[in-house]
Amino acid sequence: MGTWDIGHFDNDSAADFSGGLDDAAPGEREALLRSALLSAVGAEEFLDSDEAVEAVAAAALVAAQCPGGAAVTTAYGPKEPVPPLSAELRPLAVRALDRVVAEESELAELWDETESGPAWREGIRALREVLAAASSANG
Repeated sequence: MGTWDIGHFDNDSAADFSGGLDDAAPGEREALLRSALLSAVGAEEFLDSDEAVEAVAAAALVAAQCPGGAAVTTAYGPKEPVPPLSAELRPLAVRALDRVVAEESELAELWDETESGPAWREGIRALREVLAAASSANG
């Protein structure tokens, strides 16, 4: 995995995922985000790092539309606007992030082997907090 920083889009797989969103019709973008989140949540055994980084990127885009969520301004994020997303994606994104940082996650394992592991986990935790707060506000 080509990774250049701890940001949610600072790797090849997330940048490619963003490109795929840009290539999709606006009406298809929510389905692509949902698919990435469901892929992580549904991983029965070891979660592949590429699936995990796509789930993190998708969660970041969902969180960007939540109160307190940070806009995705990185050059590696989607260039095309993400249409307003269904609030039901918020708890799904929380579950996906929980799976990404779980024991059987290749991405978590890779980050934990580096000095930047704690900072990466803090970024995931902050993203999860925004999503969880927005989920409980709606539910």
